[in-house]
Amino acid sequence: MIVLRPVRESDLDALFALSQLTAYGLTTLPSDEKILERRIRASERTFARGMNEPEPGDTYLLVAEDEAGSVVGTSGIVPKVGGFEPFYAYQIETRVHESEQLQIRKEVRALHLVAEHDGPCEIGSLFLAPDARRGGNGRLLSLARFLLIAECPDAFDPMVIAEMRGVIDDAGRSPFWEALGRHFFDVDFPTADYLSIEDKGFIADLMPTHPIYIPLLPPEAQAVIGEVHANTAPALRLLESEGFSDSGMVDIFEAGPVVRCPRDEIRTVRESRIAKVVGVEEVSRGGREPDDPLSEEWLVARRGGLTFRAGKAPLRQVDAGVSLTPELADRLELKRGDEVRIARLRPGPGNLAR
Repeated sequence: MIVLRPVRESDLDALFALSQLTAYGLTTLPSDEKILERRIRASERTFARGMNEPEPGDTYLLVAEDEAGSVVGTSGIVPKVGGFEPFYAYQIETRVHESEQLQIRKEVRALHLVAEHDGPCEIGSLFLAPDARRGGNGRLLSLARFLLIAECPDAFDPMVIAEMRGVIDDAGRSPFWEALGRHFFDVDFPTADYLSIEDKGFIADLMPTHPIYIPLLPPEAQAVIGEVHANTAPALRLLESEGFSDSGMVDIFEAGPVVRCPRDEIRTVRESRIAKVVGVEEVSRGGREPDDPLSEEWLVARRGGLTFRAGKAPLRQVDAGVSLTPELADRLELKRGDEVRIARLRPGPGNLAR
């Protein structure tokens, strides 16, 4: 069983080792100890503030810890992008060109650079070590963030987005970048991606501000606009099942899609609720009575900021509360009388009374 908790300074070495396993395009988990150290410290400051209204530079970084205490994954939230530097993306627009003389009307798609200075909230930094990709751990890693958001919605912007990794080959080559970005930046995709982590100022300096007509790009580049990397497709499907949909924006470097969902409409946020722990006992998945225990695993989170911990397990209804398995109670450091926030691990009907 893995559990999620806030990152700590002592996690730096493990987080850096984890970053060595990532492929090109995962900007939010760079293989750079200094950058990772800054992000850990920023997360610790943000959690220590008590989940108040977001401020520039805020970030919540969670790590997944296995039974042996090893860090095997990470996921994060930027409660409000913008502030110190804007969020950049290409908005896909359809422009109409018409000639009455020739009786021609053409709809042409174009890329328009946008810079968001005041939100939205962005989820990212999602990565799970290959050996831990089993038993719904990836789903837990992704959805546990929404339990944190549900705990204190006002600490996060009302709109939530996710930048999905676009099409990049094993050598770090992006067809979209080669067709467009390289002409203005004169560096390869991995270099540009890395530079954007440190300082996005060069984007405003060099990126073309005029619309880019998509039909003028090479067919290879056109084909990947709004497409995800093969390894990212499961993550996209998961977010879509939570209510996320296409925003009409793509990443400026490799044209991966940006998806979005209003914060309060995210399935896990909307359906989550608070329950009291009234028992700790073995709970068999599938239940012992058809109308009592649940037939599925549930997301369970210990409430709070720095004390936030999340895992998954079957639950059983007991009077007005829930009963946890001993393993989950131990890993989340819970006891009878504590309150937890719960939500179904997967969309669908559940028989836990509200």
